[in-house]
Amino acid sequence: MHASHLQSVPTVRAIVQLCAAMLLSACQMTATPAQLPLSRPPAALLGGAISVAGPRGYCVDPQATRESADTAVVLMGRCKDALAVVPALLTMSVGPAASSGVLAAGGPALTEYFTSPAGRAALSRNGRANDVKVISAVGSGDAYLMYLDDRAVGDYWRAVVGLNGRLITISANGAPNTPLAPNDGRKLVDATLAALRRAN
Repeated sequence: MHASHLQSVPTVRAIVQLCAAMLLSACQMTATPAQLPLSRPPAALLGGAISVAGPRGYCVDPQATRESADTAVVLMGRCKDALAVVPALLTMSVGPAASSGVLAAGGPALTEYFTSPAGRAALSRNGRANDVKVISAVGSGDAYLMYLDDRAVGDYWRAVVGLNGRLITISANGAPNTPLAPNDGRKLVDATLAALRRAN
Protein backbone atom coordinates (compact mmCIF):
# COMPACT_ATOMS: atom_id res chain seq x y z
CA MET A 1 0.00 0.00 0.00
CA HIS A 2 1.48 3.33 -1.08
CA ALA A 3 1.96 6.07 1.48
CA SER A 4 -0.60 8.25 -0.30
CA HIS A 5 -3.28 5.67 0.44
CA LEU A 6 -2.53 5.96 4.14
CA GLN A 7 -3.57 9.62 4.20
CA SER A 8 -7.18 8.55 4.76
CA VAL A 9 -6.28 6.40 7.78
CA PRO A 10 -6.78 9.27 10.30
CA THR A 11 -10.30 9.54 8.90
CA VAL A 12 -10.73 5.81 9.54
CA ARG A 13 -9.64 6.40 13.12
CA ALA A 14 -12.10 9.26 13.67
CA ILE A 15 -15.07 7.32 12.36
CA VAL A 16 -14.16 4.08 14.11
CA GLN A 17 -13.84 5.98 17.38
CA LEU A 18 -17.33 7.35 16.83
CA CYS A 19 -18.67 3.89 16.05
CA ALA A 20 -16.86 2.39 19.05
CA ALA A 21 -18.47 4.97 21.33
CA MET A 22 -21.91 4.17 19.90
CA LEU A 23 -21.19 0.46 20.19
CA LEU A 24 -20.34 0.78 23.86
CA SER A 25 -23.55 2.67 24.60
CA ALA A 26 -25.55 -0.02 22.84
CA CYS A 27 -23.92 -2.79 24.83
CA GLN A 28 -25.05 -1.08 28.01
CA MET A 29 -28.66 -1.45 26.84
CA THR A 30 -28.55 -5.22 26.55
CA ALA A 31 -31.92 -6.93 26.22
CA THR A 32 -32.64 -10.55 27.06
CA PRO A 33 -33.92 -12.84 24.30
CA ALA A 34 -37.36 -12.97 25.95
CA GLN A 35 -37.72 -9.22 25.44
CA LEU A 36 -37.15 -9.34 21.71
CA PRO A 37 -40.00 -9.27 19.19
CA LEU A 38 -40.97 -12.05 16.83
CA SER A 39 -39.28 -12.20 13.43
CA ARG A 40 -40.01 -9.11 11.38
CA PRO A 41 -39.02 -7.55 8.01
CA PRO A 42 -36.03 -5.20 7.63
CA ALA A 43 -36.18 -1.99 9.66
CA ALA A 44 -35.65 1.32 7.89
CA LEU A 45 -33.26 3.73 9.63
CA LEU A 46 -32.26 7.35 9.13
CA GLY A 47 -35.26 8.26 7.04
CA GLY A 48 -34.88 5.18 4.84
CA ALA A 49 -31.20 5.76 4.09
CA ILE A 50 -30.36 2.24 5.26
CA SER A 51 -32.39 -0.89 5.99
CA VAL A 52 -31.29 -3.17 8.81
CA ALA A 53 -31.91 -6.90 8.91
CA GLY A 54 -30.41 -9.70 10.95
CA PRO A 55 -29.61 -13.29 10.03
CA ARG A 56 -32.38 -15.86 10.16
CA GLY A 57 -33.57 -16.20 13.75
CA TYR A 58 -32.26 -12.82 14.97
CA CYS A 59 -34.43 -9.73 15.45
CA VAL A 60 -33.80 -6.03 15.89
CA ASP A 61 -34.52 -4.86 19.43
CA PRO A 62 -36.45 -1.60 18.88
CA GLN A 63 -35.98 -0.50 22.50
CA ALA A 64 -32.20 -0.66 22.13
CA THR A 65 -32.04 1.03 18.72
CA ARG A 66 -30.68 4.56 18.82
CA GLU A 67 -30.74 7.10 15.99
CA SER A 68 -29.20 10.56 15.84
CA ALA A 69 -29.49 13.01 12.97
CA ASP A 70 -27.11 11.00 10.77
CA THR A 71 -25.96 7.89 12.67
CA ALA A 72 -27.57 4.88 14.31
CA VAL A 73 -26.82 1.96 16.61
CA VAL A 74 -28.86 -1.25 16.46
CA LEU A 75 -28.89 -4.21 18.81
CA MET A 76 -30.16 -7.60 17.63
CA GLY A 77 -30.72 -10.83 19.52
CA ARG A 78 -32.36 -14.19 19.18
CA CYS A 79 -36.05 -13.90 18.25
CA LYS A 80 -38.71 -15.32 20.55
CA ASP A 81 -39.67 -17.85 17.91
CA ALA A 82 -36.11 -19.01 17.13
CA LEU A 83 -34.85 -20.73 20.26
CA ALA A 84 -32.92 -23.25 18.17
CA VAL A 85 -30.40 -20.65 16.97
CA VAL A 86 -27.25 -19.79 18.93
CA PRO A 87 -27.93 -17.15 21.62
CA ALA A 88 -25.92 -14.07 20.70
CA LEU A 89 -25.96 -10.29 20.66
CA LEU A 90 -25.31 -8.59 17.33
CA THR A 91 -24.45 -4.90 17.45
CA MET A 92 -24.44 -2.71 14.36
CA SER A 93 -23.38 0.91 14.10
CA VAL A 94 -24.21 3.01 11.04
CA GLY A 95 -21.91 5.92 10.28
CA PRO A 96 -22.82 9.26 8.71
CA ALA A 97 -23.47 9.81 5.02
CA ALA A 98 -20.37 9.37 2.80
CA SER A 99 -18.39 7.79 5.67
CA SER A 100 -17.71 4.58 3.71
CA GLY A 101 -15.07 6.38 1.66
CA VAL A 102 -12.51 5.56 4.34
CA LEU A 103 -12.53 1.95 3.13
CA ALA A 104 -10.80 3.08 -0.07
CA ALA A 105 -7.54 2.87 1.89
CA GLY A 106 -7.69 -0.88 1.26
CA GLY A 107 -7.03 -3.96 3.38
CA PRO A 108 -3.27 -3.57 3.96
CA ALA A 109 -3.65 0.04 5.12
CA LEU A 110 -6.59 -0.85 7.36
CA THR A 111 -4.63 -3.70 8.90
CA GLU A 112 -1.65 -1.41 9.49
CA TYR A 113 -3.90 1.10 11.21
CA PHE A 114 -5.97 -1.31 13.32
CA THR A 115 -2.88 -3.11 14.61
CA SER A 116 -1.26 0.19 15.62
CA PRO A 117 -1.69 1.59 19.15
CA ALA A 118 -4.13 4.23 17.85
CA GLY A 119 -6.16 1.65 15.96
CA ARG A 120 -6.31 -0.78 18.87
CA ALA A 121 -7.40 2.06 21.16
CA ALA A 122 -10.20 2.89 18.71
CA LEU A 123 -11.33 -0.74 18.73
CA SER A 124 -11.15 -1.09 22.52
CA ARG A 125 -14.37 -0.98 24.52
CA ASN A 126 -12.39 0.93 27.16
CA GLY A 127 -10.33 3.06 24.79
CA ARG A 128 -7.05 1.42 25.84
CA ALA A 129 -4.77 0.02 23.14
CA ASN A 130 -3.20 -2.54 25.47
CA ASP A 131 -6.64 -4.07 26.09
CA VAL A 132 -7.03 -5.19 22.47
CA LYS A 133 -5.18 -7.65 20.27
CA VAL A 134 -6.02 -8.18 16.60
CA ILE A 135 -5.79 -11.96 16.29
CA SER A 136 -6.57 -12.03 12.59
CA ALA A 137 -7.84 -9.73 9.83
CA VAL A 138 -9.33 -10.92 6.55
CA GLY A 139 -11.18 -9.56 3.57
CA SER A 140 -14.59 -11.02 2.71
CA GLY A 141 -15.90 -9.56 -0.54
CA ASP A 142 -16.28 -5.83 0.08
CA ALA A 143 -16.04 -6.24 3.87
CA TYR A 144 -13.07 -6.16 6.22
CA LEU A 145 -13.28 -8.62 9.15
CA MET A 146 -11.25 -8.78 12.35
CA TYR A 147 -11.10 -11.37 15.09
CA LEU A 148 -10.29 -9.45 18.26
CA ASP A 149 -9.31 -10.21 21.82
CA ASP A 150 -10.66 -7.41 24.03
CA ARG A 151 -9.91 -7.63 27.73
CA ALA A 152 -13.35 -6.17 28.50
CA VAL A 153 -15.45 -8.64 26.48
CA GLY A 154 -13.17 -11.50 25.38
CA ASP A 155 -12.72 -12.76 21.83
CA TYR A 156 -15.18 -11.73 19.13
CA TRP A 157 -15.56 -11.00 15.42
CA ARG A 158 -16.12 -7.52 14.02
CA ALA A 159 -16.80 -6.52 10.41
CA VAL A 160 -16.50 -3.17 8.66
CA VAL A 161 -18.36 -2.61 5.39
CA GLY A 162 -19.73 0.22 3.27
CA LEU A 163 -23.40 0.24 2.29
CA ASN A 164 -25.28 3.07 0.60
CA GLY A 165 -22.26 5.30 1.22
CA ARG A 166 -22.24 4.67 4.99
CA LEU A 167 -19.59 2.93 7.06
CA ILE A 168 -21.19 0.09 9.01
CA THR A 169 -19.58 -1.97 11.75
CA ILE A 170 -21.00 -5.28 12.97
CA SER A 171 -19.94 -7.29 15.99
CA ALA A 172 -21.12 -10.64 17.36
CA ASN A 173 -20.83 -11.43 21.06
CA GLY A 174 -22.23 -14.12 23.30
CA ALA A 175 -25.43 -13.48 25.22
CA PRO A 176 -25.12 -12.88 28.99
CA ASN A 177 -23.51 -15.92 30.66
CA THR A 178 -23.37 -17.70 27.28
CA PRO A 179 -19.99 -17.51 25.47
CA LEU A 180 -20.04 -17.49 21.67
CA ALA A 181 -17.68 -19.92 19.95
CA PRO A 182 -15.34 -18.24 17.41
CA ASN A 183 -16.75 -20.23 14.48
CA ASP A 184 -20.30 -19.29 15.45
CA GLY A 185 -19.30 -15.64 15.76
CA ARG A 186 -17.75 -15.60 12.29
CA LYS A 187 -20.80 -17.31 10.80
CA LEU A 188 -23.12 -14.76 12.43
CA VAL A 189 -21.11 -11.81 11.17
CA ASP A 190 -21.06 -13.27 7.64
CA ALA A 191 -24.81 -13.97 7.83
CA THR A 192 -25.50 -10.43 9.04
CA LEU A 193 -23.47 -9.01 6.16
CA ALA A 194 -25.49 -11.13 3.73
CA ALA A 195 -28.79 -10.02 5.29
CA LEU A 196 -27.77 -6.37 5.07
CA ARG A 197 -26.82 -6.70 1.42
CA ARG A 198 -30.17 -8.29 0.63
CA ALA A 199 -32.05 -5.57 2.54
CA ASN A 200 -30.19 -2.78 0.74
